[in-house]
Amino acid sequence: MTKVRRALPEDAAEVLRLRQVMLDSVFAAAGSSDWHGESLPVLRSRLAAPDGDLAAFVVNHPERPGLLAALAVGTMEYRIGRPGNPQGRVGHVFSVATDPATRRRGYARACVESLLDWFREQGAGQVDLNASAEAEPLYASLGFLRKPDPSMRLTL
Repeated sequence: MTKVRRALPEDAAEVLRLRQVMLDSVFAAAGSSDWHGESLPVLRSRLAAPDGDLAAFVVNHPERPGLLAALAVGTMEYRIGRPGNPQGRVGHVFSVATDPATRRRGYARACVESLLDWFREQGAGQVDLNASAEAEPLYASLGFLRKPDPSMRLTL
């Protein structure tokens, strides 16, 4: 069985490294990692708040101590309730990644399952995510369904 643990502040640099792996795979070489330095202190602070609205679950790299093999990160949000989710608690998975050298070992699945357990403990009525075509079978096997999405975005 894969040993999954909650990420700690000292994992922040590795969390950013794996997030870059995910970004590069989804957005075809998303670009430089220049943003890591500015993001690192914020992420460390968020990982240090175990009762906060962000959770990251990780698996240690089996061959390289100090590195992570996989991660799943998500946040809890409040939205005004609605039918099917009257309490308005919504989980959002936004970063799932596996080190290229450790793929196909079930690490990402184990991390996502731990994150879903955390969402349940937090009282989430639903969990949303955006899936790449490559990752869609994993999420479908966990019960996620494609939905029509009229999403729009404004970058500030």
